Amino acid sequence: MSTLRRSIAAVTAAALLAGCNMTPAYHRPATDVPASFKEMPGWRPARPADDALRAPWWTLFGDPVLDDLQRRVLVSNQNLAAALAAYEQARGVVREQRAGLFPTVDVQAGATRTGSFGRRSPEDSGADDGSSGGSGGVSVGKRFTGSIGATWEPDVWGRIRSGISQAGAQAEAGRADLVNATLSAQGELALNYLQLRAMDAQIALLDETIAAYERGLRITTNRYDVGVVARVDVLQAETQLRNARAEAADLRRQRAVLEHAVAVLVGETPSRFSIASAAWRPAVPEVPGVLPADLLERRPDIAAAERRVASANAAIGVERAAFFPTLDLSGDVGVNSRRLAELFSTSATVWSLGAQAAWTLLDWGARSARVQQARSAWEQASAAYRQTVLTAFQQTEDQLVAVRILAEVGAERTAAETAARRVEQITQNQYLAGTVAYTDVITAQTTAFSARQAAIAATLNRQTAAVALIQAIGGHWVEPPPLPVPGQP
Repeated sequence: MSTLRRSIAAVTAAALLAGCNMTPAYHRPATDVPASFKEMPGWRPARPADDALRAPWWTLFGDPVLDDLQRRVLVSNQNLAAALAAYEQARGVVREQRAGLFPTVDVQAGATRTGSFGRRSPEDSGADDGSSGGSGGVSVGKRFTGSIGATWEPDVWGRIRSGISQAGAQAEAGRADLVNATLSAQGELALNYLQLRAMDAQIALLDETIAAYERGLRITTNRYDVGVVARVDVLQAETQLRNARAEAADLRRQRAVLEHAVAVLVGETPSRFSIASAAWRPAVPEVPGVLPADLLERRPDIAAAERRVASANAAIGVERAAFFPTLDLSGDVGVNSRRLAELFSTSATVWSLGAQAAWTLLDWGARSARVQQARSAWEQASAAYRQTVLTAFQQTEDQLVAVRILAEVGAERTAAETAARRVEQITQNQYLAGTVAYTDVITAQTTAFSARQAAIAATLNRQTAAVALIQAIGGHWVEPPPLPVPGQP
């Protein structure tokens, strides 16, 4: 029993030493966070009591079709399915690492039959060992065995726990990557959908313009038939009409391409997916404000970068633990008998306990090099984190100035459209009165059409800037977005 007591003492000592950990204390890399955004100093933080903030961000546009498409992205988008699988894989690595803290238990059982050919000696003839046979016969023996054993590597220097921390941080980074992929897919869908609806507005404008040009061609042809105008006026009207028809056909091509892109985002085959034309919603939502410091908590890419810094920090502990010896403990209990009925008798039971230590004394600097690699990886991850934060501030400032300036551009475009419409009407009346040439009508119509197109484009630019700003600030206000589960509504 003295051997057993010594083994128990060794296990106890190993458990006490397992409190050691070689991982450096972790601190988030320091970053310079401004008090407010330069491009919109009065941007107010979001208020959780606002009704708009209790729903997903895309509901700010008030479009039921967009709401339905966004739900389908969470269910069927294959990029999100791949990101979710990567996250689940990272979680599996964490469970695998955590299993290293506990002993490994094995069970074995066996039965063997042995024999020999030839004459048995007289001394063997009286043996009672379960064999059979006689002089010149066959000798056969049986043996039954069973054992249960365990091996355990105590985490004396925290190597396993550091590995668990490293894998856990990587899994958390994977989760943030999944949320970031979700935000990107939702933003891409919103942008494509808004462009498609603006394309519907452009097509409706062209259809209206083509109808006006057809009326203008008929009027010019009638005036030519009665000798009021020259043939050139008819040719100019026909040229204007055919160019407008060609432009309308190209817009329909562009709309089809956008529809195909939306189909892929929601996990549908483009040949089986369509979005019916609908009236354009030119509303531009007001994006609720946040503080610069909030970006560090809101943006999933910043969260992923920070978790990778933590993972790199834990990797240092893994490499530093390699400087210290490893200890393996093992124990076995087994049974061994020639007869199955006596297999579990006390006399047939054997046991063993053992401990083994290993320590590398000389490796010519290999372990020091690995520690240096781990430290350099931590510095690289820290630099990447700080760069991600800087990029987040840049993107937010860019979209804030875009939202502010594009609002001014939109107001000017609307005023220009109103003036161009008035000029077009006056010029058409003057042509019918015979006071101006048809080239003046074409110029006025072209100017009015361009102004109306520019007004639609200005509104679309404001909408896309709003989506980009929402993405820049993390896409939510009250609670983080839920993880998508592809295949489930």
